[in-house]
Amino acid sequence: MEHPAQNANEGQSISLLEENRRDVIVIVPAHNEDLHIGSTVLKLRSLVDHVIVVDDGSTDSTALVAAAGGATVVSHPINRGKGAALQTGIETARRHSPKAVAVIDGDGQHRACDLPILITPVLDGRADVVIGSRYLNGDSEVPKHRVLGHRAFNLLTRTISGVHTSDSQSGFRAFSPAALEALTFQSDSFSVESEMQFIVKESKLRMVEVPIMIRYHEKPKRNVVRHGMIVLNGLLHLVGQYRPLLINSLLGVALMAAGTVFGTLALSAFFRTGAYAIGYGLLSVLLLVMGIVFGTTGLILHSTR
Repeated sequence: MEHPAQNANEGQSISLLEENRRDVIVIVPAHNEDLHIGSTVLKLRSLVDHVIVVDDGSTDSTALVAAAGGATVVSHPINRGKGAALQTGIETARRHSPKAVAVIDGDGQHRACDLPILITPVLDGRADVVIGSRYLNGDSEVPKHRVLGHRAFNLLTRTISGVHTSDSQSGFRAFSPAALEALTFQSDSFSVESEMQFIVKESKLRMVEVPIMIRYHEKPKRNVVRHGMIVLNGLLHLVGQYRPLLINSLLGVALMAAGTVFGTLALSAFFRTGAYAIGYGLLSVLLLVMGIVFGTTGLILHSTR
């Protein structure tokens, strides 16, 4: 049973979005989504005046269907990845100086009717970044293997970015003008959602989560294991870009610890036999020097950033 206060909040959100529908832009990155993009655009256009579909090198009729639905279509000649598509959409939206921008996946899994709830914290000035989380209300029917993967990426992203979310991989988000100016992505792939948490931390943006519902109507277009490896690879690159001190210092400490172990073995052999363990000694020096180099590199890169 829905609570009266919840209904009132939803009504207020719908009214607030209706008042600002001309100043809200929705970005839809899409690659070969002609089966869903039309209905997605039409539902969004019932709520806002301006929908931007970034056709990321589709080989089907995505661009034609989106344009027929009333969206502004920006096309990439080749498939460049979700991060690149979002960057193109954000750069296009900036030219219109909107009060708020939302991004939503083009595969029909997100509900357009959740847009008012998502966009409200931006429009009323409470947040710069809003994440629509499929895990806050527990109503989304998420396959178990996806839940496990999301939990792993939530933990990993939270640990290295320093920003906690319950759904770090959500593609349904909203941004304030301040966030819109701060969003410049290094990631071209699906790790772009994780990169947003690094940007939130560095730019000191206010972030909140709101509950949304998501439905998985069909099998994923991409192998989930391969998809996860793409995100993981992107996260590792993000660590190098945003946390150079962390990754280099960890490597440096590990190398110096190994060097210390081999140095101890060399000294132990000398005191025990009186002979020099040249192999252990050289390996110890090499590892210690490499550890110092990595640590120094991390400090330099951190200072440069």
